[in-house]
Amino acid sequence: MPFRSRALAASLVSASILVALPSQAADPALGRGGGCFPANDWQGWASPSPTVIYIRVLLNDVYRLDLSAGSWRLQDPAVHLVNRVRGAAWICGPLDFDLELADDQGVMRQGLIVKSMQRLTSDEVKAIPAKFRP
Repeated sequence: MPFRSRALAASLVSASILVALPSQAADPALGRGGGCFPANDWQGWASPSPTVIYIRVLLNDVYRLDLSAGSWRLQDPAVHLVNRVRGAAWICGPLDFDLELADDQGVMRQGLIVKSMQRLTSDEVKAIPAKFRP
């Protein structure tokens, strides 16, 4: 295959991938209002209960994560939430999370399974008590 044909085929494949991304982000099954974001845009988190985590993405977006089996340690100030990114660096749904709680000493590790992910509206974010906003 001549070089120009290969270059044209590669650019067509790239264009089709870029066209497919916005349609995936707008899929209601992935969360209200889209829901995809780059994993490195995640800025902070807070937990109001053992089965709920709020995460902040950049400045304006907050997502609610519901866990299948929670942990009372989520309210402990000495723990960190770790998400391992495997494969694509985009988070679009619950299966894209690989969460683990870890303490400051590195002794305690507990895996967490995300059951659902929901992007919150600005009114829903305002309704979260201030101490639980990420």
